[in-house]
Amino acid sequence: MNDPISVGRLYPGKIPPSTLQRSKPATGGGQQQVSFQNLLNDQIVKFSNHAVKRLEQRGIKLKPEQLEQIGSAIDNAAAKGSKDSLILMKDMALIVNVNNRTVVTAMDGSSMKNNVFTQIDSAVIIQ
Repeated sequence: MNDPISVGRLYPGKIPPSTLQRSKPATGGGQQQVSFQNLLNDQIVKFSNHAVKRLEQRGIKLKPEQLEQIGSAIDNAAAKGSKDSLILMKDMALIVNVNNRTVVTAMDGSSMKNNVFTQIDSAVIIQ
């Protein structure tokens, strides 16, 4: 069985092909202002209401390149068969439901000290 793995085989019926395509830039010569919410909506990574509240409470602001790193980490975890994963970045930790590609909760560096992370089956460390 040497068939190449395609996206449809990794995520059968879960991700419509349109979400895998990057949005096209607006035409008309001027730069279009993109809000953070629109950027989140365009990404393949989703955030639960709980995660959004935790990000706001803890003052965590995610940059577009960090969202891309999180998306790549979810891809890596999915390729290994993970279901719930801990993603560790420099000064934050995210618990992610890999099947739904949804960040369930988030914490900053000070919040994750002396914590025990439960109900995860993998960890991905982003440098």
